[in-house]
Amino acid sequence: MHRLFHVSDLHFGREDAQAIDWFRERVAAERPDAVAITGDLTMRARHREFAAACDWILSLAAPVTVEVGNHDLPYFNLIERFAAPYRRIRRIERLVEREIDLPGVSLVPLKTTARAQWRLDWSKGCVTPAALRHTLAAVRTLPDPQTVLVTAHHPLVEANTKGRALTRGGEKALAALAAAGVTAVLTGHVHDPFDLVKLTDAGPIRMIGAGTLSQRLRSTPPSFNELRIGRNGLEVRVRTLGEVSQADMMIDSVPEDAEPPGPGDPVAPIAARHPRPDDPA
Repeated sequence: MHRLFHVSDLHFGREDAQAIDWFRERVAAERPDAVAITGDLTMRARHREFAAACDWILSLAAPVTVEVGNHDLPYFNLIERFAAPYRRIRRIERLVEREIDLPGVSLVPLKTTARAQWRLDWSKGCVTPAALRHTLAAVRTLPDPQTVLVTAHHPLVEANTKGRALTRGGEKALAALAAAGVTAVLTGHVHDPFDLVKLTDAGPIRMIGAGTLSQRLRSTPPSFNELRIGRNGLEVRVRTLGEVSQADMMIDSVPEDAEPPGPGDPVAPIAARHPRPDDPA
């Protein structure tokens, strides 16, 4: 059996210090086979935020793959945003969009961020034909049989909702990934965990979302996903700082408005923000 930790939306600059320390301690104590970080390492892509995020990521005692989120593209320097958007994370460049291969399990990246789009909201996802081709080409090189997990920042579709194209090209990408035999797509962005099945023309595919380790909570406490891949397939357990059950942690749809509330906005009541972490399995 393989065990992976899936974490997202760290938002250094607005990180939850207790949650960040807790996750690092769990990695050190439990030694998962790999850690998948699905984007939004920072709050505003500032140099000091990336410095703190890189320090923390490099301290994790496990192989790591990192996706870049919409918050990780420079906000205040448009020249850098278009010319060298990832210059500030060169210290972890080898981990960004890194493929991880384990016996029987592979993690393959899919880029969903865009420097600019033909719509006002650049925070939403976009899967370009080139990005999809790159991911599918990587999947095709994998041995068979293999459990393939694709990592991205944005959920590819708004599952169980009538959304407004949260991710452009996402519907087509999800169907292509299902046709290629991908088991699940791991994402973040929503700040709430979910484990949903999307039916496509090529068959079903799972969409698994991680919560956040930041102060930018939506409806659930800071959390990460523990994935176990074995003879019984892929199992997902939500690990949280608060005393919240698995069922209460999971949302049953990917919301159309996937951005969490900003400062001063109302937030749904959270069942727990307790200092006592969950007990390791």
